[in-house]
Amino acid sequence: MKRSNLRVMMLVHPDLVPPDDLTDPDDPRMENVRTEFDVRKALLTLGHDVCMVAVEDEITPIRHAIRDWKPHIAFNLMEEFANNSSLDYYVVSFLDMLKVPYTGCNPRGLLLARDKALSKKLMSYHRIKVPRFHVFPRGRSISARNIPKLPYPMVVKSLLEQGSVGIARASFVNNAEELVERVIQVHAMTDGDVIAEQYIDGRELYVTVLGNKRLQVLPVRELVFRGDAEGEERIATYKVKWDEKYRARHGIDYQFVRNLPAGMAEYLPKLGKRIYRTLELSGYARIDLRLDTNGVVYVLEANPNAALSESDDMAFSAEKAGMNYPQFIQRLLNIGLAARGGQN
Repeated sequence: MKRSNLRVMMLVHPDLVPPDDLTDPDDPRMENVRTEFDVRKALLTLGHDVCMVAVEDEITPIRHAIRDWKPHIAFNLMEEFANNSSLDYYVVSFLDMLKVPYTGCNPRGLLLARDKALSKKLMSYHRIKVPRFHVFPRGRSISARNIPKLPYPMVVKSLLEQGSVGIARASFVNNAEELVERVIQVHAMTDGDVIAEQYIDGRELYVTVLGNKRLQVLPVRELVFRGDAEGEERIATYKVKWDEKYRARHGIDYQFVRNLPAGMAEYLPKLGKRIYRTLELSGYARIDLRLDTNGVVYVLEANPNAALSESDDMAFSAEKAGMNYPQFIQRLLNIGLAARGGQN
């Protein structure tokens, strides 16, 4: 089953279904659907049959596709359900109930990792270093006089949103007044809770982990700031993450990690696996870390079902590990199929 022709049901948001006539990588329409386009192309290259299923706030399309098409596996690219990123676990919970294998993380792992505060509490309990933090719930009054003493500078971001949503230069705050102003702004932008976490001055590293029980760690990537950005602004803002022209202007780039302190190259894979197991993740995830100026590693967050296009960090790490992009996609299928049997 792992290498033979499979019926693969791709689950995507209705707005992210690639148009049938989309082929040119420079087509402006490609920007929003690149991951979906790349994954479908890879699946077809591998010889699998693909059924694209658009899902927004109803599970009916999934039920009908399973009934009528009988897929061997679902390739899950859903990042939200009912326009709510905290409900993405609904989709895989439904697949679990129907005993349909799927790629990516299980419902429990999604719940634990998506909540940045809950995941930090779990990791801290297991003596994994995390920045100090404080949560500001949506709808609760806030002022500079009623917040706790915090270790400034802090970084303010959404508690649940992924992909650097709501993170900008203004997210870096140096005092209570700036923090309150930014918290109110992010509350309004995301209509959700906000977390402020201690800024860790140092290098930002990304560790990709694959698997369910037997884990594989791919070569580590790093976000490098070479240009005019000051030290206090060296954070992965939304523009840093998604705007290639912005990165080029400011001398910001992603690369494979170099010149690590002694023993760190051996420590990072072990730490990645430990975090993955602590948060009960499966399938694949990217772990975001900070290596401070004293050589201490802090965990910023874990990202199950992280960005998966051919031009994303995970694909580059897979290639360096010996997998071209279709082989990487096949590896994720194999992990998803094995999960039903409690393997891989």
